[in-house]
Amino acid sequence: MANVSHPSGDITSHPDASEMRARYERVIGGRDVALLDGPVFLLGLYCAVSPWVLHYTTSQPDLAPHNLIIGIAICVLALGFTVTPGRMYGLSWAICALGTWMIISPWIVGSSPDTGVALNSIIIGALAVALGAMCALTADRSGRRM
Repeated sequence: MANVSHPSGDITSHPDASEMRARYERVIGGRDVALLDGPVFLLGLYCAVSPWVLHYTTSQPDLAPHNLIIGIAICVLALGFTVTPGRMYGLSWAICALGTWMIISPWIVGSSPDTGVALNSIIIGALAVALGAMCALTADRSGRRM
């Protein structure tokens, strides 16, 4: 009977060690932005539920579905970054555009928003612009290195 047990120790003596290392680098190489996927997703979730959390569905009824749609869009982008990062990080600037829209939307979509509604949208928008720019710049830097 053959000895099929693997001796414990260093894997560098494995015949396919260099190939496994190269494959690992190809798979993990472009994932510098992975730390931003979670915060972008959470920002999208908060954007989607914020009208109900802050209870402005009655005072600004047009902003409730607006925030829901924008929040879902941000979440879909974050999920896309996680599932297919190589193809999706080109859309990182779209988060910046959505963030800019969130900053100005209370006055365009809503009708004379109060301070809480405006401040909520400005904070969500500023975070979206910052996270989107960080994703785009990090992905761009990673792309040049490869």
